[in-house]
Amino acid sequence: MMSPLTPTTSLIEPFGLEIDLETGSMPGATNHLVRRASDMCGYYADDEALDALIADGDPLHYEVFERPVPEEDGHLMFCVSVLQPGRVGDECFMTKGHYHTKANTAETYLCLRGEGYMAMKANDGSWRAERMVRGRMVYVPPYWAHRSINTAGEPLVSHCVYPADAGHNYGDIASQGFPKRVYVRDGQEAIE
Repeated sequence: MMSPLTPTTSLIEPFGLEIDLETGSMPGATNHLVRRASDMCGYYADDEALDALIADGDPLHYEVFERPVPEEDGHLMFCVSVLQPGRVGDECFMTKGHYHTKANTAETYLCLRGEGYMAMKANDGSWRAERMVRGRMVYVPPYWAHRSINTAGEPLVSHCVYPADAGHNYGDIASQGFPKRVYVRDGQEAIE
């Protein structure tokens, strides 16, 4: 039997990292995920517009910077997500979106720069979009899939925190999608 003082989670050294609040980069990050337009096939409504975008240079969609910690109960993963401005047809650039593999885990997103939405859907079909603007934090409860959507002309930069053992389930979103999309037409946002 373990003593209450015996750790069951890996003991690591404390650390600190700088975050460039303007660009969203995290110079001390050891993981850097990059997604381009070609990584987003099947996620947008207009496949032809996405194909044209890919053929025209395959632009950067988003990046995630993180300094990993042990993927164990008790640790918190934190990262910075930088979602570029742009459109696929009239649809706003977005992240792939995911549920957590450990579905009963939550996540917070603090918007550091830009504007957009955090789109969320629950297993029961519920759907919600929370506005993302500088200084606003969005709480994603357990059991909700989530994706960032950039509606502005500058990067949408978010600081994210979630349990390190939460994992990412992209497969369900790839096959099921989200019930609504965000468009900008003639300068006006539309959620359909």
